[in-house]
Amino acid sequence: MARVLSGIQPSGDLHLGNYLGAIRNWVTDQDSHDAFYCVVDLHALTLDIDPEVLRSRTRDTAIDLLAAGLDPARCTLFVQSHVTEHTQMAWLLECVATMGELGRMTQFKEKSEGKDSIRVGLFTYPVLQAADIVLYDAERVPVGDDQRQHLELAREVANRFNHRFGDHLVVPEASVPPMGARVMDLQHPERKMSKSVNSPLGTVLVLDDPAEIVKKVKKAVTDNENEVRYDPETKPGLSNLLELLAVATGRTPTDVAGSYERYGDLKKDTADALVELLAPLQARRLELAGDPGEVARLLAQGAEKARKVASATYQRAARAVGLLAPE
Repeated sequence: MARVLSGIQPSGDLHLGNYLGAIRNWVTDQDSHDAFYCVVDLHALTLDIDPEVLRSRTRDTAIDLLAAGLDPARCTLFVQSHVTEHTQMAWLLECVATMGELGRMTQFKEKSEGKDSIRVGLFTYPVLQAADIVLYDAERVPVGDDQRQHLELAREVANRFNHRFGDHLVVPEASVPPMGARVMDLQHPERKMSKSVNSPLGTVLVLDDPAEIVKKVKKAVTDNENEVRYDPETKPGLSNLLELLAVATGRTPTDVAGSYERYGDLKKDTADALVELLAPLQARRLELAGDPGEVARLLAQGAEKARKVASATYQRAARAVGLLAPE
């Protein structure tokens, strides 16, 4: 089976965009791929975060992933910092990447704009992201549209490493799901649903209770027309609802649109479908949260599996660049 890898930052409660845009596809991939998934806690250090909050969010994110359906018997789930080869490989790749490449990263430009002092980690974290990928010989990397540039950097750095030192790193390919890749904000459908933007009514959290989900979908922004059709360009709010219902029910947005004449009926069915979709995840999460020892055991097991693969790749790369192996 082809190997797939992806990671998620422990940034707080998961929202619908995280789940439909990425995690639900990870659950599917674990049955058709050799799947590696990690909570990338080291990446979270590029921003100010309280140490206890980081530890708590890392644990909670792992629980969320398990509740969503990631099965340690069918995939490798681990915490990034539990495998030290991530930072070791990042240094090897930093000595191959260029400042010009990193300076062109769109996310770096956005996050550093207007700041007098910028952390080195914010500048170099795309190289750590590349290390996350190449350590596991990942052939396929599920990415959202906003991560395509970082994946291209990983490909470029891996190719350059291989050109200089021999073919030691697998060059990854991007994979973007056809639907649900960009879940938009319910109040601002021109932008992606995100925890980094304060939009309480526009962001559906996977742990929202049913009444809260219904309220948010009912108040979702649409338009002043009354024709139900899938048209993301001119009807972004309505099209977002159509895509949410389509992804939740296994249909296409165009097919869903043909079933409705009124916006109100569409909103009701979308809310009901989301409540039904998230109910098993919410129930499983309550169960896992009550057994922290088991969660810790599963993460330790995942880290051990990941370390075997990562260590072999790092040692291969370290020998290639000329580092003296320890006795």
